[in-house]
Amino acid sequence: MKLPSTQQDRAIKLLKEHGIARSSELTAAGVTAATVARMKQKGLIVQLGRGLYQLPDAPIDTHHSLVEATKRVPKGVIALISALSFHDLTDTIPSRVWLAIGSKDRQPLPTNPPMQFVRFSPERLQEGVETHIIEGCSVKIFSPAKTVVDLFRYRRSAGTRYRHSTGLNLALEGLREALRTRKVKPSEIADFARKAGVWKAMQPYMDAMTANG
Repeated sequence: MKLPSTQQDRAIKLLKEHGIARSSELTAAGVTAATVARMKQKGLIVQLGRGLYQLPDAPIDTHHSLVEATKRVPKGVIALISALSFHDLTDTIPSRVWLAIGSKDRQPLPTNPPMQFVRFSPERLQEGVETHIIEGCSVKIFSPAKTVVDLFRYRRSAGTRYRHSTGLNLALEGLREALRTRKVKPSEIADFARKAGVWKAMQPYMDAMTANG
């Protein structure tokens, strides 16, 4: 297959395929910073924020903010309220993107879109991860079952770990909708809950919601 001949062509091809590109991705494709600057000046590309670019006529998905967050924090995983909303398990519209990062990962500076970071252990960060394609970009999002369990982990408001509590009501809404829509099996939730150490707290609610089959 013939590769695009000019830097501009390569940049456009990359953005058409991936929706949004970081400066480092453009550089890896052989596109210099000077070319990016000229394309921006001509209106051929638009800058979404520091080091993030997109075509001016690119289609905007409902979950566009998740793509931007993923590009800014490639190691992060969409979590908690944002993951619950993505899976259509709540009517709540998150005001920021909730992103799980490693316990020792550097937290990025405040940026747009607004992001709320929560730190997960390596085990919790790697389990239950799904990859969804949004605007041509691979976005890591926790599965419905994993998301519901994580909401129970963050349901309290006391203590440093829970200073950004999502609350019990949202955890119960997510659990109820996940079971009602059959997007999860009770056994999946129970498995994640036992690993996370919250099964004792979740079991009474699970028993009540599955009592009638």
